[in-house]
Amino acid sequence: PAACPSRPFTDLDTARWYHQGVDWAISSGLMNGMSATSFQPNTSLTRGQLVTTLYRLAGQPTVGGKMPFRDVADRRFYTKPTLWASQKGLVKGVTETLFAPEQPITREQLMTILYRYAQLLGQDVETNGTLSGFSDSEKVSGYARESMIWAVDRGLLNGMDGALVPQGQATRAQIATILFRWTA
Repeated sequence: PAACPSRPFTDLDTARWYHQGVDWAISSGLMNGMSATSFQPNTSLTRGQLVTTLYRLAGQPTVGGKMPFRDVADRRFYTKPTLWASQKGLVKGVTETLFAPEQPITREQLMTILYRYAQLLGQDVETNGTLSGFSDSEKVSGYARESMIWAVDRGLLNGMDGALVPQGQATRAQIATILFRWTA
């Protein structure tokens, strides 16, 4: 249909699993195309792009103060979102002084940040499940275990062919779909 938000993007397939999530992310203003005709659904989302998406989801609140990460330059599209996410405790950086905004976000980093955001919003994050049903559950980093269980329990993360792929890069289509499931 003409009203489909995916329509302008020649690389989006409306018959694919991600269609509903990507449409929602585009129409909500959370994600933009990488160009006027390219969404790049299978491209990895960077850490800076993720915090920008979440900042938009939060309504782009006013933010001020000193940037704790020396690798986040002034006036970048992710500068204010990174400062906001840091101040809210959503991100801690890859070290105390480095955020790595251009680095692709991993699936376990994504779930950890979403888990922290759910806590910030006062959502129930109690978990009773395990990751034992996934062939690579032992590969989940210690810091991410609870958030990955939460994501599986909430149906945000279903795995890929029986695996969680925790250190795998999260694609733009995956993130749009996960955020759609989370907010639905």
